[in-house]
Amino acid sequence: MQQPPSYANAPPGGPPPPAAMVSKVDITISCERLRDLDVLSKSDPICVLYSLEGKKRRELGRTERLNDTLNPKFQREITIDYRFEEVQKLGFYVFDIDDNNNDVNKAEFLGKCDCNLGQIVSAGNFKRPLEHNGGNYGSISVQAQEQGGMQKTIKLTLHGVKLDKKDFFGKSDPYLEFHRQLLDGSYSLAHRTEFIKNTLNPNWKAMKINTRRLCDNNPDTVIKVECYDWDSDGSHDLIGQFFTTLAELEQTNPGKQFALVHPKKKEKRGYRHSGEIVVDKILIEREYTFLEYIQGGCLLNFVVGVDFTGSNGDPRDPSSLHYLGHATPNQYTQAITAVGNVIQDYDSDQLYPAFGFGARLPPAWQVSHQFSLNGNPADPNCHGIQGILGAYHQCINSVQLYGPTNASPIIGNVATMAREALHQRQAKDYFILLLLTDGILTDMQQTIHMIIEASELPLSIIIVGVGDADFSDMERLDADDKLLSLGNRKAKRDIVQFVPFRDFKNASPAKLASHVLKELPTQVCEMYNNILHVPPLYQPDYGPPPT
Repeated sequence: MQQPPSYANAPPGGPPPPAAMVSKVDITISCERLRDLDVLSKSDPICVLYSLEGKKRRELGRTERLNDTLNPKFQREITIDYRFEEVQKLGFYVFDIDDNNNDVNKAEFLGKCDCNLGQIVSAGNFKRPLEHNGGNYGSISVQAQEQGGMQKTIKLTLHGVKLDKKDFFGKSDPYLEFHRQLLDGSYSLAHRTEFIKNTLNPNWKAMKINTRRLCDNNPDTVIKVECYDWDSDGSHDLIGQFFTTLAELEQTNPGKQFALVHPKKKEKRGYRHSGEIVVDKILIEREYTFLEYIQGGCLLNFVVGVDFTGSNGDPRDPSSLHYLGHATPNQYTQAITAVGNVIQDYDSDQLYPAFGFGARLPPAWQVSHQFSLNGNPADPNCHGIQGILGAYHQCINSVQLYGPTNASPIIGNVATMAREALHQRQAKDYFILLLLTDGILTDMQQTIHMIIEASELPLSIIIVGVGDADFSDMERLDADDKLLSLGNRKAKRDIVQFVPFRDFKNASPAKLASHVLKELPTQVCEMYNNILHVPPLYQPDYGPPPT
């Protein structure tokens, strides 16, 4: 059986704790009665979660910004590590944002709540005042939900029929909110749809909701669905609501109707309902976790690509990015070691293909955009992480740094490996390409094309920018907010993680590895759950029982 990664859950600045002592928890936040700091409208709140480390604070994540509301129910979760053996001090800071870049340094402060994560997880529904200048200004409610366990995904397409008219000069602008019931009887927002302008018969886009978020995977947890009429001033009007459970939804067929009932109208004589929500399509699928795939036999295959272009500088010069004479290893060596030390625990044969690009090779001294670091074109595999480093160090002294910086040939080659493995080994292999470069790619358009093509394959790409170049254009490849596209082609999923090494120059190797690999579990699950739709491949075979 594969062993867990050495640094999979490493806290910043320290060694990893035992795996059993670490859990991932999702933080959900809502506020009530915030201060109104806007003159012609209400505040536009956002909540930022900080880790409080002595007198310093470090941002862990932030919610989305909601416009014109003093009672925000934030939909975006913030995921953090929970360690039972530590006191984890957190600060919830609420700001009124008027800047489109969500810059809290330019925002007005609404209040804060300092507490311990242990308090939140033990309370269930943690509610405290928001403090500012010695006073209390509204309140904040926080829930922490542990990740893990069997999960399902509900794919729903709904439309409304004859909803109540709420707008004086129009119809209604309806949207839906899905809430899960907590242990204390209150409700927490799980999903919000878009609003449809000026209609009483809306057709909402297909939605996808994780059952852990919707009902904590409990088929009997009450789910409240509310339909609102959206208003630009934030005073959204309730049209009606209905209640259901996951167990009921699993028995639901297309065409089923749910009557919307307004709590204040239901006692009136002759009142039936305020419209109906009709199920057009419903599909509930099992969703597997990253660990389930790893334990089911998925192998992570590590591949390295190293930039040997002339902009790195003469390797004999101490100022070169490829210089090997310093007491501290150069950035290429550090990045290979940091990432490789994690991945090697998931690869049983310890053989790693390693390539270089952008150099002139002996004896003809022609430029190559893909060559084996070990000098063997027929077998580019290096044995272990030290084998990669040994081949890299030897290669520096045998090639001439040149250019240009073309990464697409290596990406295309690894994509071919992933495609062949997908057909031959039944999705057993997942490939991770670590691409190290000191500047902007010369073949950016072709690289984007290759990444989009590879988004359908079991492949993730980690790009580490070495040196002090301007890497702003490289952020385009790291499509966290919007999937990469080129012309009419759009990536199926985000497979790229880009970081400049200088951001981690003074950090521990564990911190660099944790950052560049943080999206990998999600990328693996998106591939197998959403693209291939495969369950874990097999359970470990321990052989026949003893006689």
